[in-house]
Amino acid sequence: MNTLFLMADEMSWWALGHMNAAVHTPNLDRLAARGLRFDAAYTPSPICVPARAAIATGKYVHQIGTWSSAQAYEGTPRSWGHTVQATGAEAVSIGKLHYRSATDDTGFNRQINPIHIPGGIGWVRGLLRKPLCSYDATADLAEMIGAGDSDYLHYDREVTAKAVDWLGQPERKRKPWAAFVSWVCPHYPFIAPQEFYDLYDPADYEGGAGFVPDHAILREIAGFFSHEAHFTPQTRGIARAAYFGLCSFIDAQVGKVLKALEAAGMADDTLIIFTSDHGEMLGERGFWTKSCMYDSATRVPLIAAGAGIDAGIRTDPVSLIDIAPTIVAAMGGDTDGFDGCDLRAPPDPDRTVLSEYHDGGASVGITMVRWGRWKYVHYAEGHPPQLFDVGRDPAEAHDLATARPDVCAEALQRLAKWMDPEDVNQRAHADQATRVTELGGRAKLEAAPQWNFTPADSR
Repeated sequence: MNTLFLMADEMSWWALGHMNAAVHTPNLDRLAARGLRFDAAYTPSPICVPARAAIATGKYVHQIGTWSSAQAYEGTPRSWGHTVQATGAEAVSIGKLHYRSATDDTGFNRQINPIHIPGGIGWVRGLLRKPLCSYDATADLAEMIGAGDSDYLHYDREVTAKAVDWLGQPERKRKPWAAFVSWVCPHYPFIAPQEFYDLYDPADYEGGAGFVPDHAILREIAGFFSHEAHFTPQTRGIARAAYFGLCSFIDAQVGKVLKALEAAGMADDTLIIFTSDHGEMLGERGFWTKSCMYDSATRVPLIAAGAGIDAGIRTDPVSLIDIAPTIVAAMGGDTDGFDGCDLRAPPDPDRTVLSEYHDGGASVGITMVRWGRWKYVHYAEGHPPQLFDVGRDPAEAHDLATARPDVCAEALQRLAKWMDPEDVNQRAHADQATRVTELGGRAKLEAAPQWNFTPADSR
């Protein structure tokens, strides 16, 4: 058994053709049709660095303390890659990791063309939450849009080429392997190759500005990440069309890698997993990018196909922390220590999954609990919660927290089985205060250069 783990960045659940007929993703649609599709898959955190640490370790963010974009995975606790290596198989990464450094032992025999957090330090403004600092690098999102080329597109094409080359090498058939192929698109900047941009009409996506809900922490996040203020209806349409163009571009990259796997004669012996680290709000409710708990930010595509997988659709909630034990179990490793579930096991309709946010723009910790038809969002330090019946209200238009105190009480009971959100909030702030001191203090970090996305050459 081999494993081919494919990951996009910032692709929401509705960004695939089998979920949204307006999106052109034929390769991923074919993969979903012959595999197991999870229609309620959630990221452990709606921000890159914490999410990727949790995915690597099969543990939630509060269990490993990778709270923010400046507190990345360093190699402990063990990752799925470490455990795969212990079976005698090879584990390799090709593309974006967003861990601390290429010099850390994060579970790969080899890292090919990785992206890590800049300088091993990352985005330090996410540490400055009490009080929030200013963030002035938000205009780029509305300016770097449309058809064209970018460093991210060059990088992703290179990731595809290296993955195709690696799969085609004769030694791949000599012992089992697990390959993590990770692209950076459709993460902004929203610049898509012309051929994919032309699949979409910007006029179809202009729409109006979303309205931020009347909630202190959500207004705080939207004010910090003030992307919406820089858009017009026309540029909003261009950005959205380009985002969908980038999703189609990633679909083409996936198609090339799957074709290489078939050409190498290994498709029948390989478990294939596709997902994204988190979603993209794309202007919904006035939010762009992620950093909140609405489904567009937290709910992601998740497909398992290939060896040992029967086709089907599951609607029970699952978490991306399930990927680690799934890979390890499929390859004969020891799954003790992973807190996720094997995705190949029978579904648990009463399961509770979590997502957490302790990063820039939010002065308090935010924890989402999803089970059955219900979704509850806890805001620490006494801020009002949110409750949505996503079974009947998939648009999350009606907050039922006041009307259904019984469901809120059940949510807190379910959450308590995993964590005390107030204690976790305090731990996150304390760890971040320590990190600020280590990096030279608040004034130094506030004066540091601001940037909006990790450079493609960050190693």
